[in-house]
Amino acid sequence: MIKKILAVCMLSVLVFSCRKEVQKAPETKTVNDSIAKTEVKEDLFKPIDTACSTANKTEDYIAALQWYKAKTDKEIAVNSPEQNDRLYEDYVKIRTKYTDCLNGLHQDILEQYTDYHTREPDTYNLPDSVKKIAGELSKAGLEFRVMGEGLTEIHSVYGYDYAVFKNKVTPDYESYILQLANDRKENYAINGGLMISWEELGDRLIAWENFINKYPKSPLIKRAKIEYNNYLLDYILGMDSSPTYDRAEGRLLDENKEEYSRIIKKYPNSRTAKKAKELIAAFDAHVPVDQIEDRIDLRR
Repeated sequence: MIKKILAVCMLSVLVFSCRKEVQKAPETKTVNDSIAKTEVKEDLFKPIDTACSTANKTEDYIAALQWYKAKTDKEIAVNSPEQNDRLYEDYVKIRTKYTDCLNGLHQDILEQYTDYHTREPDTYNLPDSVKKIAGELSKAGLEFRVMGEGLTEIHSVYGYDYAVFKNKVTPDYESYILQLANDRKENYAINGGLMISWEELGDRLIAWENFINKYPKSPLIKRAKIEYNNYLLDYILGMDSSPTYDRAEGRLLDENKEEYSRIIKKYPNSRTAKKAKELIAAFDAHVPVDQIEDRIDLRR
């Protein structure tokens, strides 16, 4: 009798356990279905086209930039440095296009932005609507940048691209991206006038010259040479509103002559120093100012 009772009890336990497992099964399925639906929903998001459209809003461009940033971060984590070099090129193209679209979309704000300036340096009393736009831009590492002479543009914040690719690309790309970030930290020129010091310009030239000498076979070498040559042209021959010599008197300006002496002393074997020496020699020889450019020949 006791054996029969034990058998019945054991059978009851087994039946209850089976029923409990059956009840659990739908719960597990529901959770899995929820996860699957969430993943599908995320995959369904498609960023707007990089071609600008008046139908797109600020939020659309920011969402697209954030999506590409997240996608880039994932790919960077598993790529080789060489693959990330190529990824950087695609990333910059896309980011530039969206930023251009935002500049077009907010042209009215950009035209009025300097009107919001207060009497305090670098301080602006922005309307709430503009503050809201600035807040959206910051989500994608963008900001309003006053360029000077009443001009304002939307730009990446300092070092944003470098932070994304730091220690993830080949050494030449790492150096290139960092130098671009440093160059763009401050406004370079506006309306033919230099906005950094001549010494800062001289140091930029040396930085690019060092890059060219260190990475002569880099796929970035052509771009690096363009950066260098453009800076050298301004450094030696000046700009419309920032001349290096007095045309009427036919002499180098003291400020520039002092800077050339610094470069020659500090970097005597550099190409930059060589061109500075040539310019000084030309004025010492009283070469007519209209022949200076041909005498120096910055293409050599």
